[in-house]
Amino acid sequence: MDIKVSGRKTTVTDALRARVNEKIGEACSVFDISPMTVDVVLRYEKNPANPNPAIVEVTIRARGSVIRVAEHGSDMYAAIDSAADKATRQLRKFKTKVVDNRQQGASAADVAPIEPVEDLADLLIPADEDDQLVREKVIDVTPMTEEQALVQTDLLGHDFYVFENAATGLINVVYHRKNGGYGIIKPRIETLDE
Repeated sequence: MDIKVSGRKTTVTDALRARVNEKIGEACSVFDISPMTVDVVLRYEKNPANPNPAIVEVTIRARGSVIRVAEHGSDMYAAIDSAADKATRQLRKFKTKVVDNRQQGASAADVAPIEPVEDLADLLIPADEDDQLVREKVIDVTPMTEEQALVQTDLLGHDFYVFENAATGLINVVYHRKNGGYGIIKPRIETLDE
């Protein structure tokens, strides 16, 4: 397994790199999923009022799926430990929902290729640019079921996921509701009377 560790506006010391390799490597090695690559970005927020300025972002690519984890901590070591625990939970969810259910047909990992990202720091938006359109992303929309889209939403850690509904061929969006559960946005289909 390949673990790539980088720092954003911070230096990655040998001790931090060793901690990442130990904790994140241990979390990933528990599951026999290959191929698997891991990108870890370490950074600090510069807000003095924040009690947890250390941030660890982990991106795991396994069998065509992406699992993302971001954790805050009072120091970088605490954040790494929290990220490793959360990565273990996410990998367990991935293994049970995607890998172990493979006999039911094509999994979300097979039908949803994810665009590779060279550096996770490119995905972050500075706080002063929150109200500006700073990035446009073009995605490949792959047909999948609503259940597969929900799995992808969970694995990516996003609030929503855009996909092509395999049953209708239309673009749909699944999203996390603030009150719990999920919602789905579907286009209205107008029928023409003959």
